[in-house]
Amino acid sequence: MTEDKSIKDAIDSYVESLEEEEKRNKLIENNSKKIESGTGAEINGLEKIKQILKKSIELICPGEEVKIDTVSEELKLSVQGEDLGIAIGRDGKNMQALEYIINLIGKRKKLVDRNVIIDIKDYRKKKIEKIKKTAVIMAKKAISEGRKIALEPMCAYERKIIHNVLAKFKDVTTRSRHEEPNRSIIIYPIKGSK
Repeated sequence: MTEDKSIKDAIDSYVESLEEEEKRNKLIENNSKKIESGTGAEINGLEKIKQILKKSIELICPGEEVKIDTVSEELKLSVQGEDLGIAIGRDGKNMQALEYIINLIGKRKKLVDRNVIIDIKDYRKKKIEKIKKTAVIMAKKAISEGRKIALEPMCAYERKIIHNVLAKFKDVTTRSRHEEPNRSIIIYPIKGSK
């Protein structure tokens, strides 16, 4: 809980400092140059963001050698290193916070006009695979047992993955219930599909 609070405090502090710079008209990005998606300018902007991310992670994980690969067409930065657990954080919270800050910088400095995706040590990729696998297992369970299955509460991004995966199943339907942060998915078997 304290980790989440300190990340939120750091983000709030950073946003406040940007707002102060904006009020004083000191922002570097106050030029009116617009970046078009997929252009050399955007790829160059992604390289600058890559350097900012590299320095940030090296500060978070001192002494760690960080390598970052770029997938330009997806605006994705894949980070590799030995011990990057702190940069990932519990349930990927620190990685999400880094991604938020990097995207804030990218947009404020007009380096990119789309969101940059950050994946540290394939954490996001593995988590998506796990979510998809769980969705399929639970859908099969709902069908075989002929009853609804309630999943654990999860964030909107994860719920979207499950809805998309299970939309391909003709024997089940999915619905979200409750309010954030306790919003979860219910998997319903379709009658007569057994």
